Amino acid sequence: MAFDIDMIKGVYKNMAERVNKAREIVGKPLTLSEKILYAHLWEGNPTKAFVRGKDYVDFAPDRIACQDATAQMALLQFMQAGKAKVAVPTTVHCDHLIQAKEGAAKDLKHANTVSSEVFNFLESVSNKYGIGFWKPGAGIIHQVVLENYAFPGGMMIGTDSHTVNAGGLGMVAIGVGGADAVDVMADMAWELKFPKLIGVKLTGKLSGWTAPKDVILKVAEILTVKGGTGAIVEYFGPGATAMSCTGKGTICNMGAEIGATTSTFGYDESMERYLRATDRADIADAANEIKEHLTGDPEVYNNPEQFFDEVIEINLSELGPLLNGPFTPDLSTEVGASMTEKAKANDWPIKVEWGLIGSCTNSSYEDLSRASSIAQQALDKGLKIKADLGINPGSEQVRYTAERDGILQIFENLDAKIFTNACGPCIGQWARYSDPKNAPKNSIVHSFNRNFAKRADGNPNTHAFVASPEITAAIAIAGRLDFNPITDKLINENGEEVMFDEPTGWELPPKGFAVEDNGYLEPEADGSHVEVKVKEDSERLQLLTPFEPLGDSITGAKLLIKAFGKCTTDHISMAGPWLRFRGHLDNISNNCLIGAVNAYNDKTNFVKNQLTGDYGGVPDTARAYKAAGIKSIVVGDHNYGEGSSREHAAMEPRHLGVAAVIVKSFARIHETNLKKQGMLGLTFANESDYDLIQEDDTFNFLDLNEFAPDKPLTLEIVHANGSKDVITLNHSYNDAQIEWYKEGSALNLIKKQNAK
Repeated sequence: MAFDIDMIKGVYKNMAERVNKAREIVGKPLTLSEKILYAHLWEGNPTKAFVRGKDYVDFAPDRIACQDATAQMALLQFMQAGKAKVAVPTTVHCDHLIQAKEGAAKDLKHANTVSSEVFNFLESVSNKYGIGFWKPGAGIIHQVVLENYAFPGGMMIGTDSHTVNAGGLGMVAIGVGGADAVDVMADMAWELKFPKLIGVKLTGKLSGWTAPKDVILKVAEILTVKGGTGAIVEYFGPGATAMSCTGKGTICNMGAEIGATTSTFGYDESMERYLRATDRADIADAANEIKEHLTGDPEVYNNPEQFFDEVIEINLSELGPLLNGPFTPDLSTEVGASMTEKAKANDWPIKVEWGLIGSCTNSSYEDLSRASSIAQQALDKGLKIKADLGINPGSEQVRYTAERDGILQIFENLDAKIFTNACGPCIGQWARYSDPKNAPKNSIVHSFNRNFAKRADGNPNTHAFVASPEITAAIAIAGRLDFNPITDKLINENGEEVMFDEPTGWELPPKGFAVEDNGYLEPEADGSHVEVKVKEDSERLQLLTPFEPLGDSITGAKLLIKAFGKCTTDHISMAGPWLRFRGHLDNISNNCLIGAVNAYNDKTNFVKNQLTGDYGGVPDTARAYKAAGIKSIVVGDHNYGEGSSREHAAMEPRHLGVAAVIVKSFARIHETNLKKQGMLGLTFANESDYDLIQEDDTFNFLDLNEFAPDKPLTLEIVHANGSKDVITLNHSYNDAQIEWYKEGSALNLIKKQNAK
């Protein structure tokens, strides 16, 4: 039986009335995305039609999911909100703080030793506030959510950008910062700008070496890393319904890499099969009763150009396997000859050192079974694997079932290393090198979602390529980036030429799923007696002190850094070894913007301190300004803050005295995170004004006392020679968000309201 079945039935009870009312108000047939959005309005039944990409709307999500790295800060904030219990079903999943090194058993034991303080804190906070707790080793948050909590037609938010994975089960599931989650935990509305809609029509059918992963790799090529910003991507068509539920999850998962608000699919038979296989027949039965409301209206899918802001069509029968990368998930190359040509032209290492299968993107039973069919062929055909191979099962249920069915043994027979049911290398938790910064140039292939520089192993010279699990397995066995398993032959240990057959696998385990201990801890019904302790001298955890408002007169601010080019949340607040400080704001602030490239010298973590004239690290320089009572400014390029939802990328600059982040354009989640922390997130009205910013500049806001929705702000830039430029800055703050700014943060406002 499903978790929270009464809540789900309650959602379904209201669905028909709210969808019909929305259709009446909008005056046309509805997409699935619109149905779910209008069915989850904070006000209840719809009363007006919202303008896509313009109107801010208050929503009432059904549930929240948090991973351990972001949950620390989210729950530290919730502890200040003045509430005795979370208002909606919430879970915490311990999957980020487990480093991949020696293998599952040893790595999990090590994590439970070095991070026991954090795990104990999260378990006690969860128990106190009515939050379900998934222990270390239970699995990767998004796979566990898909198996246990996702349901068609639901809305959830999660403190991880890949929360969107749950779209594989027909949800609108959106990654947010912890402050957004705190709002909903504290029984407040969650605000989102009503998304635009991108429709992706899938025709034909996947076959052979082509996998669901290749669909999203192709979409990433078409839309680029920012093409989905501010939009929900809705997949439909015969190719969509022919795909497995976990395959749909893979596609939705990587929608985060195109900047999409989320991605989703309409409810169909593959979702019903998955629900029943994962012991949720009660949800399947309830969904079947209202299934016409759990997918887009027929008119929408028959004439998509009339109902979506943009439409893409992909014929799956013509789609071949792809490799995306390096250093960006939208650089797409067909396997084989195209890769040979491109690798030579760009001096990419052809030899592949590692193949990695798993992460939240591709760690289902189906994924492991298809990849294992390639591994078994290698064994049968006498091939010796040329690269190292690592496997991260998505959950204990997947791992246990795969072990029972002999799948993991096949990988082990090929000398693969089975890592813990956790994120591991996907988020930089990979102890591959003792000195990553000086590690050699090399290539790896993985089935993960992101491949930014240093993302997996901390080595800026690692060229990471994203592929399906089956292509990853084949390339790891061949040891060459340009290997095409469809056409190329390999020489086995007997000197014979052999070729791979097409991969095979199971959508669902033939014997059903099984697990002995799924790792879940139910919270006490009344946790008021539970004591949450944080040691004063802890290096890992720190109780929060509320931010002071920045005020309506910011003058004399100094430039901290002008970031050039790609500046993701990994550049602003690195993961990897820094994950251990995610619950200690002051300590983790020592990684603030250390990965951003300084536009004036092309170096990282090397900026000018205007007080001394010396150059030093970004955090040290920021602390010097803060100690002198001087606010600082960060300037950035396009799509600033893309990537993970981590709010630390906003909280760290705020903690270090940054008053405003001024960029050409923002990634959605990061812009919201800045607003939530009471900062100014602004964009150049004229992008060329970015070029006006000089290294020794001082900034004066001329009309911040008139801060209002739809009213640009005016900034005076004072150069070192005394000359000045006055520029216009745009913003997207509404009245409520301006109140966050005035109070110092959204949390300050929540606490103030709860105290009344």
